[in-house]
Amino acid sequence: MKKLSKRLAAVALLIMIMSTFQTAQSQILISLLLGDKLNSPNLEFGLEGGFNRSYLSGIDEAKGFSHFHLGFYFDIRIKEELWFNTGVRVKSNMGAKNINPYSLEDARLDTVLFDGFVNRDIGYFYVPVHLKYRFANKKQFFVIVGGQIGLRNKANDFFYNSYYETDDVSFKYDIGDYIKRIDFGLSGVFGYKFNGSGMNLGLSYYHGLMNIMKPTDLEQYNYTSKNSCFYLFVDIPIGAGYKEQKEKE
Repeated sequence: MKKLSKRLAAVALLIMIMSTFQTAQSQILISLLLGDKLNSPNLEFGLEGGFNRSYLSGIDEAKGFSHFHLGFYFDIRIKEELWFNTGVRVKSNMGAKNINPYSLEDARLDTVLFDGFVNRDIGYFYVPVHLKYRFANKKQFFVIVGGQIGLRNKANDFFYNSYYETDDVSFKYDIGDYIKRIDFGLSGVFGYKFNGSGMNLGLSYYHGLMNIMKPTDLEQYNYTSKNSCFYLFVDIPIGAGYKEQKEKE
């Protein structure tokens, strides 16, 4: 009963966080209505959430950008300790911080923002396609290899400058016309599965293979840039802890 209460509390906390994001509402309903029925010894379904830090190549001065990501996952057993891993990260932002400002072709804006900095925030829906292996002699540990494909849903540059207070001047600029809709790359994971609750804790790295910039004659967007990202995540299976214990018995 205590284990069940802890698991329900963890799920409730993650759901409360996810409920603040409209794009995740349908996934929460699916997990609540079907999660317990979907989980079995050969199929695991649950919620994923955590912290990620993204980077953009091709911009020398750019620094890492920190975000939170949310989504859900499926583990489907192929054979013994080998699983197929997929799902959707419904909130998974990429980008970078501290990019040098560029001209917006507006003299008034350029005057105000020219000596500040830019944070580039690109939102994606990512679908991982992975193979997952749980070590036979130490089943708590697992590795995942494969790739993930992303569909961009937003792309904005946020211009900041400081006059009276730190970063008290800001301007949001939609750069969707210069960023490709699709991203694709390779990813790998090392993680640990907790006994009883069935929760997974892992560290993942994604390395984009595609140039995300569209061809253009504008100098400020005419270069090659690729996404990369570290994910620190927690997977919370819905209704899987009891089933996993029965399987072990």
